[in-house]
Amino acid sequence: MESSTAVAPGADLYGIAEASGQQFWFQPNRYYDLDRIAAEVDETVTLENVLLVRDGQGTNLGHPYVSGATIELKVMAHRRGPKILVYKMRPKKKTRRKNGHRQELTRVMVQSINVNGKPID
Repeated sequence: MESSTAVAPGADLYGIAEASGQQFWFQPNRYYDLDRIAAEVDETVTLENVLLVRDGQGTNLGHPYVSGATIELKVMAHRRGPKILVYKMRPKKKTRRKNGHRQELTRVMVQSINVNGKPID
């Protein structure tokens, strides 16, 4: 029996980088929501803490970071996340507290993943 899996072109190109205190899996021409970045809309932000880069030939793993690797992000918009309700109640004490929170986010588009100044293909 023959099995074929359809893989989108460029699906094996990605980079893992640190942004906003978390690690994200970045692929070219996709958008991501990160914690609020101090940058204007349509500005380009460069991430230098790249942990791993995967291109068509192989994988570059950093110790802890890949030297010469950067990920360029374009700021699309500043948004707010969904509302989260926090409700605390102490039973039998008539103590209740309701609080809400919306996280400040920045939507970014991955423009390119570069290794030594050249975008990966």
